[in-house]
Amino acid sequence: MSGPRRIIGLAGWSGAGKTTLLTRLIPCLNARGVSVSTLKHAHHDFDVDQPGKDSHSHRMAGAQQVLVSSARRWALMTELRDAPEPDLAFLLSRLSPVDLVVVEGFKRDRHPKLEVFRAANNRPWLHPEDPAIRAVAADTPPPGGLSHAGLDEIERLADLVLEFAAPWPG
Repeated sequence: MSGPRRIIGLAGWSGAGKTTLLTRLIPCLNARGVSVSTLKHAHHDFDVDQPGKDSHSHRMAGAQQVLVSSARRWALMTELRDAPEPDLAFLLSRLSPVDLVVVEGFKRDRHPKLEVFRAANNRPWLHPEDPAIRAVAADTPPPGGLSHAGLDEIERLADLVLEFAAPWPG
């Protein structure tokens, strides 16, 4: 079996605090015995590789995949070389089995999501337009009566994540 047993997404505008929240949620979930992986969609050209490193040189030379391994970690990079961007199901199938995958991005997919909202961003709420949003992490109460917790209420947010995460059929 590959991929996660359950999935939930984080949705929110840039600057809402999704990454900060996630870095606080992961240790909380781990302490509860929940293994967690994350999958983040990037909307721009990004590089996890550094120019001047051998792996970067291999990729730039045309390698389809470059796997880098050490005693501490390994990473596999795949160049699409003009092939279509893979969908969420394919990417999830590439992950090792875990209890929960938290997805950031892939907002058009229908997996359940937790909206992360910060009033100072002066951006609209997402949940009225996205029925996949099941709960909210915010610095102000959300409209519409969704379950919610404050951005610093990590234990309560972990409860919401576990309550609304859905089984992944993959």
